[in-house]
Amino acid sequence: MNDASVQWDERGLVPAIVQDAATGAVLMLAYMDGEALEATIRTREVHFHSRSRGRLWRKGETSGNVLHLVDLDLDCDADALLVRVHPAGPACHTGEVTCFGPAEDTLAAFLSRLAALLRERKRDLPEGSFTAELFRGGASAIAAKLREEADEAAAAYTGEGRERALAELTDLLYVALVLATDLDVTPGEVRASLEAKRAAVGARRAGRAARGGS
Repeated sequence: MNDASVQWDERGLVPAIVQDAATGAVLMLAYMDGEALEATIRTREVHFHSRSRGRLWRKGETSGNVLHLVDLDLDCDADALLVRVHPAGPACHTGEVTCFGPAEDTLAAFLSRLAALLRERKRDLPEGSFTAELFRGGASAIAAKLREEADEAAAAYTGEGRERALAELTDLLYVALVLATDLDVTPGEVRASLEAKRAAVGARRAGRAARGGS
């Protein structure tokens, strides 16, 4: 997407609807101009045009509640943007998750915030962060940790009880999310892969049924 594909209004603005990429929740509505769109695509952090201040505004520049870009789509008339994000914190200045009132803090919402944090760890590589050390180590370090956590989760599941199995399972899930972050995997790609597998299973079952009935 570029500046030329957008139908800007007479002020050079376009409404931008912000959606949590993991939960589908609508978080806020703001406006972008060409400068904000370019900065959003370049930095992968969402920028808007502040109509009250008349300048470029990076969401979270004072609060720290940055919106990490997942993808952008234009509507059918090219005069509105859908901005899918992983939010690093509440989107609303009131402290609510969304600007449209209280929202349930679901597992999906928690995972979306975690995805935003992992993106920040990969970008900033802060000292003292174990996750940053994994990113510094690259594929070999992440793969080794994934194997370690998978073995520990399997051992806990078969011999250490439900509480330990849950603890090890969440460790494994965390490292899997580190891997997904390093691959820059989007929620849409995960869903598409799962749906493709489900379709393939259905096709195999249909094939077996057809052969059995012939």
